[in-house]
Amino acid sequence: MKRVTLYTQPECPPCEIVKLFLKESKINYSEKNIKEDKQARDHLLNELKSYSTPTITVDHKVISGFDLDSLKEALEL
Repeated sequence: MKRVTLYTQPECPPCEIVKLFLKESKINYSEKNIKEDKQARDHLLNELKSYSTPTITVDHKVISGFDLDSLKEALEL
């Protein structure tokens, strides 16, 4: 099983769409709200080099921004 982490922030419509997609696809994931979790925000910016939400990691692959096609490919759906 792939490890999926979703970096989100409040009032982010694309984040909500990705959450719905993951739920409907029965994909387990952990969510990190970058507005509430400074450590997650720092990791997003400094380690993942991403400056937008949603950002999704699937194992070691980073998908920055709203890109369902790349997400499906990474999840092998």
